[in-house]
Amino acid sequence: MEDRKPPDVGAKVRVLRQERGLSMRGLADLCGLSPNTISLIERGATSPSVSTLHQLATALKVPITSFFEDRGEPVQVILSRPGERLMTGSGSLVLESLGSGLVDQSLEPFLVTLQPEADSGDQVMAHDGHELVYCLEGEIEYRIEDRIHRLGAGESLLFEAWLPHCWCNPGDKPAIFLLVFQAGVQGVSLEQHLHT
Repeated sequence: MEDRKPPDVGAKVRVLRQERGLSMRGLADLCGLSPNTISLIERGATSPSVSTLHQLATALKVPITSFFEDRGEPVQVILSRPGERLMTGSGSLVLESLGSGLVDQSLEPFLVTLQPEADSGDQVMAHDGHELVYCLEGEIEYRIEDRIHRLGAGESLLFEAWLPHCWCNPGDKPAIFLLVFQAGVQGVSLEQHLHT
């Protein structure tokens, strides 16, 4: 098995920002983060939370998977093996891409490992399309608007992703869950998927 390095999310943010002619301050203004936070992310000094990745993807008008993929030729089949997946995160949250790069891809699948008391970040998320969560191990608590949904192993949640939401692990064991963002609903493009 080949050892794969985690994607350099900061370098990808920098390239996407520069391709759009944005300064750090300009990107910070677009996504509601501080220029210092953008600098820390771009230098690899901090790992962005899921909500921060959403904010960056929305501001840069790219799917969240753009931070995980290597630009290359589009593919028609993607095989995802444990230990070979592109991943990002810190000790409390690991986000593994289950595949990206298909032409007009409308699904963004991730495997998420969330340590006890860890969460999706300080900001609530809202984006176009749908979101599917399937709990594999442990417990996940999803707050959608003002309602809390607690999921255990084998339970799932499907909802309109424009509803403000966030999530956490309320248990005392790591939670592992499948997280799938879906766009392309009634003509919504993948780029618009994460655009609030």
